[in-house]
Amino acid sequence: MKRKLVLENKMVFNGIGFGSLDERVCEIVFNTSMVGYQEILSDPSYHKQFVVMTYPLIGNYGITNEDFESKVPSLGGFIVREFNPTPSNFSASRTIEDVMIDYNIVGISEIDTRKMARVIRNEGSMKALITDIDTPMDECMAKLNDYEYPHDQVTEVTCKKPWQSKAQHAKYDIVVVDCGTKLNIIRKLNEKGCNVRVVPYGTDSKEIMSHNPDGVFFSNGPGDPEDVTSAIQNVKDLQGEVPIFGICLGHQVIALANGLETYKMKFGHRGGNHPVKNLTNGKVEITSQNHSYAVKYNPELHSDLVITHENLLDHTVEGFRHTKDSIFSVQYHPESAPGPQDSEYLFDEFIEDMKKNKGDENA
Repeated sequence: MKRKLVLENKMVFNGIGFGSLDERVCEIVFNTSMVGYQEILSDPSYHKQFVVMTYPLIGNYGITNEDFESKVPSLGGFIVREFNPTPSNFSASRTIEDVMIDYNIVGISEIDTRKMARVIRNEGSMKALITDIDTPMDECMAKLNDYEYPHDQVTEVTCKKPWQSKAQHAKYDIVVVDCGTKLNIIRKLNEKGCNVRVVPYGTDSKEIMSHNPDGVFFSNGPGDPEDVTSAIQNVKDLQGEVPIFGICLGHQVIALANGLETYKMKFGHRGGNHPVKNLTNGKVEITSQNHSYAVKYNPELHSDLVITHENLLDHTVEGFRHTKDSIFSVQYHPESAPGPQDSEYLFDEFIEDMKKNKGDENA
């Protein structure tokens, strides 16, 4: 079915619909990953966003049951150059369109995604509408003008009740505050010998500590970090009491809890090829990223926080560690789903923090 994509700046791209054929307005962003469309499709951090995939061929290796990053994908829609409805992969169990129909995710193909990415880079993320080819332009613009960016999105993607994932021969117990956590984070913590209890975003610090955790993890998630007031308060309550690690939204939450500010970027960082310099050892990591917001840092005002990682493309803050309390965070995704795997050592650093806090030198 012929459909069209209409941008807030009045640009129109005609294409072919796939997945759900609902009409929808979302914020439009782009991702430069060459693989991993299933992980992107199911990443809660993309809640209610249209994602332009700059890699031209999407759907060619299908969908596998093991690679979902959430139980209920909630991406707004996929915008692609070429959609492949007949995947070739021994492990594929379904097509991407099957999943998109099941979870009401819209798609449009035959779009010049290179041009689209340039538009977003030059003008910034904006509202976009996917609709029928015959929808009048004045009606399209009215729908775009009426759309309001959502708030409190974490409450829509967090788990509804606590759940556990246990590890063989576990040495540590961790509570994950679920702001929209990717499931591979849980898998990585299990691999490192950690039992994981995942709790809903609104769980208070007393409830968290009632489980006697060796560490607390604040996850990734969608939306404006200033909306995530419960998690910010939890960091304030727990900091200094137990080792804390945060990634992506968790990084921003930890920053806000320590008096820093955040701001919305022009078009964000999304892809599996972002270079980040580790300032403690000088090494450069190629990282997976997905965020719209970044942290403002002033060393004169925040001397207790030391920047540990810096983005080499725009010099934004990608990580910091507290000089007194056992708390650190990074803006990117070390769980490496689907990759790269340069930053997996950060989970080991979290283990070391918990080991030192327990005085367990032989663990």
